[in-house]
Amino acid sequence: MKILVTGSAGFIGHALSQRLLERGYEVVGIDNLNDYYDVELKKARLARQRCHDNFTNFETDLEDAAAIASIFSKQSPQRVVNLAAQAGVRYSLENPQAYVSANLEGFVNILEGCRHNKVEHLVYASSSSVYGSNTALPFSVHGNVDHPVSLYAASKKANELFAHTYSHLFAVPTTGLRFFTVYGPWGRPDMALFLFTKAILAGEAIDVFNNGNHKRDFTYVDDIIEGVVRTLDKVATPSDSFDSSKPDPATSNAPYRVFNIGGGNPVELMRYIETIEQCLNKTAQKNFLPMQAGDVPETSADVTALAEYVGYKPSTQIETGIARFVEWYREYYKV
Repeated sequence: MKILVTGSAGFIGHALSQRLLERGYEVVGIDNLNDYYDVELKKARLARQRCHDNFTNFETDLEDAAAIASIFSKQSPQRVVNLAAQAGVRYSLENPQAYVSANLEGFVNILEGCRHNKVEHLVYASSSSVYGSNTALPFSVHGNVDHPVSLYAASKKANELFAHTYSHLFAVPTTGLRFFTVYGPWGRPDMALFLFTKAILAGEAIDVFNNGNHKRDFTYVDDIIEGVVRTLDKVATPSDSFDSSKPDPATSNAPYRVFNIGGGNPVELMRYIETIEQCLNKTAQKNFLPMQAGDVPETSADVTALAEYVGYKPSTQIETGIARFVEWYREYYKV
């Protein structure tokens, strides 16, 4: 099988590509290698994938409609996983146009590629951020997501709406996966685990927002990849139980599905920091700050729907996941 993976040099895209290549699949990657964070880290991820004969990568922007159309036409992927996006909640406050270009225009180009090339299944990354100001915990895919509190969240909610429209109008099977705070080896330098580890080892203070009162449903990257692969294998179909008079946001009478992928066990931020300290055998200097604009105090995933659909739910504990990250970080950066 030939799979197109966008964001192939990214944290999750790199891990997914590795898994698919190990399965014996042919992987076609797309990544623009932008400088939102360390480009050398992205190149190092790609270098691991290029060790496989079945890997081809194209360096281009998703919003380049002609380039994306050409890749779809010439490569003819059977299935697609869209992971490329302009990430980050706080960055969206400063650079809103980047989210419109990559996350909206780019996603429509992917949908068009799937539509015109008879792709069997599109799986795409949504985010726990779509729950916004919803405080009904744990977050259920059957709940309301009409009140985003960041432009990033709004763009991910828009992806789900675009996907449903293409599923309805053109019968493109789509599955959206709402990722909950992914962490692990080869992770993103702008995320808490990476930032905290780097600062603690350097003897620098870490910024602890919301005065440490955050709770997050941290999800280890291997658990995310298992969920992606299982949903990729199971092509979305219309729901037999969908009732248009009481529409369920997670299903449809079109071939459309949405699922949470989260650890299902929210962890206090201070416990998360303590676990990092234990793995590093160093105590962090902490700079306590108020909650940032666009952020939410707590996330918690109800993964019942995913478990029922593909027979899987994440299980890696933070003690295991953080230890694996720290081991990778020390080896990669020689510290």
